Amino acid sequence: MNIKAEHISYNDTENFSKLILDYIQGDEKLQPFYKHPVSIEGIKEAIEKRKSFPTNRKLLVDTLHKHYKSENSTVKQQHNIKQLGNTNCFTITTAHQPNIFTGPLYFIYKILHAIKLCETLKLDMPENHFVPMFYMGSEDADFDELGHVYINANKHQWQTNQTGAVGRMKIDKALIKMLNGFEGEISVHSYGAEIVNKMNACYTEENTIEQATFKFVNILFGEYGLIVLLPDDAEYKRAFVPVVEKELLTQFSSKNVKDTVSKFPAMYKMQPAGRELNLFYLNKNRRDRIVKLDNCFTVKDTDISFTEVEILQQLKSNPERFSPNVVLRPVFQEMLLPNVAFVGGGSEITYWLQLQTVFEESNVSFPVLVMRNSFLFVEKKYAKKAEALGFSIANLFKLNQDLLYELVKRESAVQLSLQKEKQFLHTFYAALKITAGIVDKTLQIHTQVLENQALKKIEALEKKMLRAEKKKFEVQEQQLQKLKSHLFPHNNLQERIENFLPFYAKWGEGYLNAMYINSLGVEQKFVILEEL
Repeated sequence: MNIKAEHISYNDTENFSKLILDYIQGDEKLQPFYKHPVSIEGIKEAIEKRKSFPTNRKLLVDTLHKHYKSENSTVKQQHNIKQLGNTNCFTITTAHQPNIFTGPLYFIYKILHAIKLCETLKLDMPENHFVPMFYMGSEDADFDELGHVYINANKHQWQTNQTGAVGRMKIDKALIKMLNGFEGEISVHSYGAEIVNKMNACYTEENTIEQATFKFVNILFGEYGLIVLLPDDAEYKRAFVPVVEKELLTQFSSKNVKDTVSKFPAMYKMQPAGRELNLFYLNKNRRDRIVKLDNCFTVKDTDISFTEVEILQQLKSNPERFSPNVVLRPVFQEMLLPNVAFVGGGSEITYWLQLQTVFEESNVSFPVLVMRNSFLFVEKKYAKKAEALGFSIANLFKLNQDLLYELVKRESAVQLSLQKEKQFLHTFYAALKITAGIVDKTLQIHTQVLENQALKKIEALEKKMLRAEKKKFEVQEQQLQKLKSHLFPHNNLQERIENFLPFYAKWGEGYLNAMYINSLGVEQKFVILEEL
């Protein structure tokens, strides 16, 4: 698979928030909200800090062995799990919920970024070992976000009555039917049957979504040595009991987040992450918020309630029933792992920047925050269409209307710019201003007003001329719109909508390998990949 890579700034895509753009650029306004810069030196600093924080490596290794017992782990995975028991081994972690069939493309991209960063760091620090980790947020209950997938820009929704943590949901006949519904689109391509067979081997009715995702991610990335961490485990949760107890008794996380957000520059318009009490209660097929009212703890939308003594006893006897939300989940993750860098998307980086003091109060080390890789993958046929229209792929991030006007100005045989006329008008009024000023200086202001009015009328005429000429380019306009709809489905970045299955179906392992080869380490650039 021949690929040409082009790196552009995130700013040029016009698809990322000011906070993220400033973070990528290392803006000093944001430096108080994280520990280490995104660089090799920053990761070296994080390693030194991490060494002073305890990590229960035995718990981690033993539990990973338990989870991988029934999986066909690769030699590289077995080696990585063994290495995690050593004090010179550190992890590079990314995290995501168990979207069905992996969800949007960035699910794949962030995993490959973690893998590539490990290999980059090993070259710089051969005395250490680095393991790529995928932390599965299987306790997330946002089914609206996780229960659908886009295949070739068409949305496929899982129709199920199941509720609670998505990872605990059972694969049912409706999900199998959904898979069968788009199987035909996938199977017609060279590697379609291969990827469908892999999915069918994982998404079987006896499995939960967590189990299926675990198996599927291992099939895709086992040879890269990726290790999947399943946090919905009683032993992991037992290790987290001290932090959960502190949260129940003091609600410390909310106080710290609010204090941190109050210190952010006003331009970022931050919303505090989380709630007053940042814990959920997991019970059978439900995951509901724990709310404290006076000295009573209730589970929202249920009839379950506890006194303080009762809930602490419940925590001691059934720690697996307590689930951290968006604020405490990162703390749980970093407590379990000897982690030095977290690879996340824009929204993840935004809420992690609110958590530094939460980590400090939890006595957990804060990692380097690495903005995940972003790609736009352009098939050869679409690259040729862009070229035929006279645009580079990087140009196509602009609005359709701006691109069309650019095309019309470039291709039209008639004069559409009135820049010379505007300059003539300015010269004319400049002379007139002098003449009027000799009579009365106050007339110069009136003359300036006349110039402004005349310029507005010229600009309005220029726009009308452009609109009129644009009608002659209806064919090119339709071609442009069709091209943009393929590369930016639903007027969004490709990676935020499309699933990887159609891409794998066409190019197989070559697609994943191309993404891996072109993944960056600590460099923060948007990558355009053009098929040759």
